[in-house]
Amino acid sequence: MHLLLVEDDDMLAEAVRDGLQRAGYTVDRAPDAPAARLALTDHAYHAVLLDLGLPGGSGLAVLQGLRARYDATPVLIITARDQLSDRIHGLDAGADDYVAKPFQLDELCARLRAVVRRSQGRVSPLISHGKVCIDPAKRVVTRDGEPVSLSVHEYRTLLALMEKRGWVVTRDQLQDAVYGGSSSIESNTIAVYIHQLRRKLGDDLIVTVHGFGYRVGEERA
Repeated sequence: MHLLLVEDDDMLAEAVRDGLQRAGYTVDRAPDAPAARLALTDHAYHAVLLDLGLPGGSGLAVLQGLRARYDATPVLIITARDQLSDRIHGLDAGADDYVAKPFQLDELCARLRAVVRRSQGRVSPLISHGKVCIDPAKRVVTRDGEPVSLSVHEYRTLLALMEKRGWVVTRDQLQDAVYGGSSSIESNTIAVYIHQLRRKLGDDLIVTVHGFGYRVGEERA
């Protein structure tokens, strides 16, 4: 299981990462908010351990950005025991649970197992168009019933289009869905993902609406 630990305290992060690795997890660490956003953009994790007080921005903003692009990755907030308001704001923003500092590794692992188990048990409707189907809960894409391997960015692009079947989705909207509004990507990046999706899923799946964006399915009035 691949985790992201977002924690700016070097000693605590080292201790937590070592403990989780001994428990069998693979752990990436982000020491600040920009690094966390980059990691969550470039990788798919089974769960995130998120401190709220971070350099370069708040953990709450990182969480809100994650949920804004419909990413349901389980998030476990790491917070100081007396920060009740932070816990409430975090849960309201979409966190799945929290653990208060100081904590025991056994408790942390138990809460991780619980949030991942709950996320796997969620019932999410399948999204289908023609031969292509997305299972958002499992992040699985199939064509004619056969699984298709997509990169993280290709998957997010496809999901954004399939969720708005029949409507035109602009390049800027797709960029928001894939990168959380970052303006630093190359201008043709979304076009590259569209090309890859057509290659893997069929040329007729995604229609280019010149001057506007892209659409999956028949145009809606």
